Formats: sequence, C-alpha cells, structure tokens
Amino acid sequence: MLDSLVIWIVETVGAMGYPGIVALMFLESSFFPFPSEVVMVPAGYLASKGEMNIILVVASGIGGSVLGAVFNYYVACRLGRPVLLRYGKYVFVKNGTLKRAEDYFKEHGEISIFIGRLIPGLRQYISLPAGLCRMRLDRFVIYTSLGAGMWVIILTIIGYMLGSNEELVRAYVKKSTLYLLGFCAVLVYAYIRRHKRKSAISYK
Repeated sequence: MLDSLVIWIVETVGAMGYPGIVALMFLESSFFPFPSEVVMVPAGYLASKGEMNIILVVASGIGGSVLGAVFNYYVACRLGRPVLLRYGKYVFVKNGTLKRAEDYFKEHGEISIFIGRLIPGLRQYISLPAGLCRMRLDRFVIYTSLGAGMWVIILTIIGYMLGSNEELVRAYVKKSTLYLLGFCAVLVYAYIRRHKRKSAISYK
C-alpha cells in the first residue's frame, strides 16, 4: 500500500512539478495528514537526477507546509473559537480556560510552534491551538517556516543523497527524527531555564 503511494507521489511530483509539491505539502500540513517524507524524499531524489532544482524543491515544500498550517490556523480561529465559546461549557472548557491558553500563547507561542513543527504527530495540529488563541499571525508564520524548513531540508537532503535506497532512507528518517526529538528536549530545557532566570530577576 505504502509502496504504491510513494510511486504515485513520485509520478505526481514528476508530472506536476513544484506546484505538486506545494499541493501535497499543503495537504500534509492541514486536514489530510500523512508522512511528509513520502513527498520530500522523492522530490529530493528527482533533484539528484537533475529533473528538479533542489532550492525550488525546498522552497515549495516549505511554502506548502506554511500554507497548510495557516489554513488550520484560520479554521481554528474562525470556526473553532466561536464553537468553544458557545458550547465549551458542555465539555468543561470555560472562558477562563481559553483566556489562560491565550496568555500562554502570547508568552510561549513562538517556541511552542517551532518545536511542534519538529515533532511527528504534532506538527499538523499545533496550528489549531495557535488559531484558537489568536496568536499573532506574523509570528505564527515566521516560526512555522523555521520549524517546517528544518524538517523539509533534512528530508530533501536524505532524498537527494539516498533516494534510490529505500532501506537507508527509512533508517536515516528514523535517525533524523530521534535527533530532532533530542534537539527539542534540549531546547525546551534551555528555554525553561532562561524563563525561570528572567522571572527570578523580575521579582527582585
């Protein structure tokens, strides 16, 4: 099943070119989540064969990811928020809870979005709380681009270097995911330490 999906994606990207990458990464980042490696690795492989430009491949991947994330952001902001405000009490979500979430995203939204884009299973959904809490759109787009950009570049390079070897691709994608999770843990630790230090100074 997955092999046929990958073949279809390679053929789609080859036929549609860069708009195909944008469209598939839009879907991957929004309401139809699937592994982004099945898009960017084949695109990187096509770049290694000279059929695509690697810079445009990366730009298309990031662009599609950001567009999909912004779509989710607006869905949550325009539809999810009114529903929560009106019916949230029935699922124990009070207005005060939403206000606290808004305050959290005002203070920690950037780091949450950046790290969320690097974690499998979370990267598609981190846009929803950002939209619900009305995080500033410009900050949302910047940190989404940074997080998505790291992952897109890693996958494209793996496809460029190893695209013809499926076993090596899977191994390196897994390794890259583990390294990124470790990076996220260190980043969160450093952020918490810095935040506590700033809070301690402000209370003096």
